[in-house]
Amino acid sequence: MTRTDATALIVAAGRGQRAGGGIPKQYRDLAGRPVLARTVEAFAGRVGAIVVVIHPDDRDLAMAAIPGVHLIDGGATRAASVRAGLAAVETTKVLIHDAARPGVTGAIIDRVLDALDHGDGAAPALAVTDALWSGSVRVEGLADRRGLWRAQTPQGFDTALIRAAHDAFDGEAADDVEVALAAGLDVAIVAGDEANMKITAPEDFARAAKGLEMDIRVGNGFDVHRFGPGDHVVLCGVKVPHGRGLQGHSDADVGLHTITDAIYGALAEGDIGTHFPPSEAEWKGMDSAVFLDHAANLARTRGYAISNVDATLICEFPKIGPHAQAMRGRVAEIIGVEVGRVSVKATTTERLGFAGRGEGIACLATVTLVRG
Repeated sequence: MTRTDATALIVAAGRGQRAGGGIPKQYRDLAGRPVLARTVEAFAGRVGAIVVVIHPDDRDLAMAAIPGVHLIDGGATRAASVRAGLAAVETTKVLIHDAARPGVTGAIIDRVLDALDHGDGAAPALAVTDALWSGSVRVEGLADRRGLWRAQTPQGFDTALIRAAHDAFDGEAADDVEVALAAGLDVAIVAGDEANMKITAPEDFARAAKGLEMDIRVGNGFDVHRFGPGDHVVLCGVKVPHGRGLQGHSDADVGLHTITDAIYGALAEGDIGTHFPPSEAEWKGMDSAVFLDHAANLARTRGYAISNVDATLICEFPKIGPHAQAMRGRVAEIIGVEVGRVSVKATTTERLGFAGRGEGIACLATVTLVRG
């Protein structure tokens, strides 16, 4: 569920010198994608808005890594950058997160948001389980680990309260929880995750890449349209001559409708009617490519690549075979994948049922989405 009352404020204005690589660590490659892109994608679909605070010199890098995301120029210090970002937050809750923690999970985000419903602030952490020593070259003493935690982000707060806390805080803080505590705010601890590590040194990139989990989702779609007056049908984006047309609020492309619903299904985002209600006149006669493009972009925004599409048109006529290659090409073009990832085929019902009687066309589609 998307929490429209919350904004993810991702702090990405640091220079990341210790990580090496020639560019700030948040723009370096991590298993095929920039670190910052992976971090932003973790919040997509879970919060109502995302704001990323960047160094002014990095705007081109940021626009390439996270196109379309709201960018704010940061200040000379982390505190100044957070204050700049908070000024752009319009929701009642805010999650402040380090750009260099791309392994943050949806479960952590949800735990922070749930705890934030009942207090001023909440933050994830891991209990210290190792023995603690003090010293330099030699062990000089021991420290009690009881009640100690390793802090992580996102650290969530009531926006107005943390904004006021930052305005009143003098100097630099280790994190936003320190600022909150100085203002007397109550901050709950929720369970963190070892995968939510912060990339600091060069060797951390290999550790972070190993911790990335592949997320595979499969969605199914099914749709039916009846025949009516007309001289052609539109199937999978291709105009096919026929003695009758298909009836529907849009262009009645049963193929694209089914593939679109399969993508929405894999994302648990409802169906076409959820996003494009047939009761709204603006969608009457609409090219169904608009619907499929929306679904594919939503998947990309959530960090998923479309691995493959398999669609089966069910009808006695028109014959699909002569047009199947063109249909594959059009679907691939709309969703932005190579044609080898798209299958369009047809079958009959041996003249049984509505399709067998030539009353309409049905379609069944399966889509696989992959993230990680």
